[in-house]
Amino acid sequence: MRDAKTTFDGRILYLTEDEALLRAQLYDGVDLPDGQDHKLIDNISTDELTPGWVCYYYDETLARYCLVGLRGGNVEKDAIKNGKFSVIVSGVSKGCGSSRETAPFSELKAGVRLVIAKNIEKIYGQNCQNIGLLTSTDFSLIDRIKNGEEISIDEFTEGLDPIAAEIVRHGGLFAYNKARLAGETAPPAVETPSRPMTLCEKIISRRAIADAKTGALGIDAVRPGDALFVRTDVRFSHEYVTPMAEALFKMGLGDDARVHDPGSVFAFRDHLTFLDKVMSQERIEQGLLDVANELEVKQRTFAEKQGVKLYGEQMGNRLGSQAICHSKILEEYAEPGMLIIGTDSHTPHAGAIGAVAFGVGTTAIFNSWITKDVRVKVPQSFKVVISGEPAPNVTAKDYMLEILRHPYIRDGEAIGQIIEYAGPAVEALSVDERATMTNMAAEVGAFTGIIAADEKSVEFMVNERGMSRARAEELISGMQSDPEAEYVKVIEIDASVIRPMAALPNDPGNGVFIDELGDAPIRIDIAYAGSCTAGKKEDMDMYARVFADADEQGLRVHPDVQVFIQCGSTEVREYCREQGYLELFERMGAEFIEPGCGACIAAGPGVTSSPDEVSISSQNRNFPGRSGPGNLYLGSPYSVAASAVCGYVTSWTPGQHFEPVDARKLATV
Repeated sequence: MRDAKTTFDGRILYLTEDEALLRAQLYDGVDLPDGQDHKLIDNISTDELTPGWVCYYYDETLARYCLVGLRGGNVEKDAIKNGKFSVIVSGVSKGCGSSRETAPFSELKAGVRLVIAKNIEKIYGQNCQNIGLLTSTDFSLIDRIKNGEEISIDEFTEGLDPIAAEIVRHGGLFAYNKARLAGETAPPAVETPSRPMTLCEKIISRRAIADAKTGALGIDAVRPGDALFVRTDVRFSHEYVTPMAEALFKMGLGDDARVHDPGSVFAFRDHLTFLDKVMSQERIEQGLLDVANELEVKQRTFAEKQGVKLYGEQMGNRLGSQAICHSKILEEYAEPGMLIIGTDSHTPHAGAIGAVAFGVGTTAIFNSWITKDVRVKVPQSFKVVISGEPAPNVTAKDYMLEILRHPYIRDGEAIGQIIEYAGPAVEALSVDERATMTNMAAEVGAFTGIIAADEKSVEFMVNERGMSRARAEELISGMQSDPEAEYVKVIEIDASVIRPMAALPNDPGNGVFIDELGDAPIRIDIAYAGSCTAGKKEDMDMYARVFADADEQGLRVHPDVQVFIQCGSTEVREYCREQGYLELFERMGAEFIEPGCGACIAAGPGVTSSPDEVSISSQNRNFPGRSGPGNLYLGSPYSVAASAVCGYVTSWTPGQHFEPVDARKLATV
């Protein structure tokens, strides 16, 4: 257990938008007298705390690279550690983006003991709790810290659920779980009486551990705020995380520790398979490629030792993976009513068929290897109801870009909540298109995203999985929200007024209608079509539809544009082969890339290489530096393919006449 009170002896670092003030704190030893009067940086993502290349490390070396990805490039290696900062202060939405636990771990190992921000993103905040890094949204603490006041640990547990509070008091999740398994502490029983519930609440209540001694599952009901442990059906991790999780696993339990129920655990080599194609010579000479390759070796060794299914083979001499983790989980394993956790913020992908799937950090996944459970504080739910008939060129991605610019989401109100998508326009979507929406619950900042199981779910499991119809229909029974279920917010959207959209650089919430971008077309250098969000079968249908139209007009991809198409699994690649898409893509001048993560995480072809380059992508996020130093626009698969042909950001309409122009004469921003 921690001491009941603590002081913070180190310096306070204010992450200010004023770069001169920021550098003065970092390198000149200046302590700001009143940081609250300065504009603090908002929306600091985990990509900025520990950029992708930093995550090749998984030990205390991470301390040296804390915040080196922060916009502006002002934080140099060792700056946080050498500055002897014990408190870091920032603005709205600290820790958005990926679920990487390397981000708070780098802060902790650099000497930071407390993070203060106006609000803390859910996964980042939970990761901080799990490793023992304190967080707060109370800015009044700053003056008290400066005055050397002893502060009660209870002040950092205010507003937390009972389990989270005990984890903070114990100094981390592993210490808490040791006490829990030893019978020294226990979460309070959930005594919520029967009530109408949302689909997520139903699944959580069914998977709740009712009796820790017998392992009995299921309680009458849950409500927002209830804290409990739930039994998982599927646990997965990828090579960015598995080695660090295994190191913690062995550190806590010894070299002979065994994973509980390895048949429900999966490991994926998907994030770094194309890394050697984009890593700079400077990074290679620093030894980073060797460090990154070692992650694959450590994960493979772990999987072999533990009997865990590994998706990690390359296809002969071709680079690539068998599948992106959450793509494969939906393709092959997820079922309505399941509870799924994975070490990726886009784990909610599987919510497309009525499963509760959410991202967790390294500590949570390694603890789940021990217990097969995961802690949950039942979030509030809000519903997005989409009605109306969409235009034929409007997709699920356009719906998401419209949702992401809604004030409720832009103002951070949705952070940590469950987003449930409903309405006739959602029900009309295929499972592939639904997965685009549940996947991008991560960009909402939500706990997860979900869509009620229905006949589309049945068709998916019968046609894609070979499941019997009787079994599929049994699985969807009751997998819908009760009519009287409670939502903190209901957002109504009319699909008939949505037009093809693009998100302007640096934030998925910067959505605008493409036809409102202005009279001067925005030239592009790169079009990247794919990623987990847009590398599914139906996404490939969309790229092919646009390219087929262009092909009939005798056109190819624009000569000034590099075009990359990357699928999410070998299953999708074979679908493309069967449909004749591979020949079409090649004929058009697009480079088809084997399955895996890539440009989306700056780890494969399609990244920008300089700040003046412009790209458009159908991926899920465009935070600064996410896919290189250039300007990244987001769009639907239709819009990305049309832009690739025309050489500028544009949309597609069935049967349209394409108008490529000399991209060098176009605007660049």
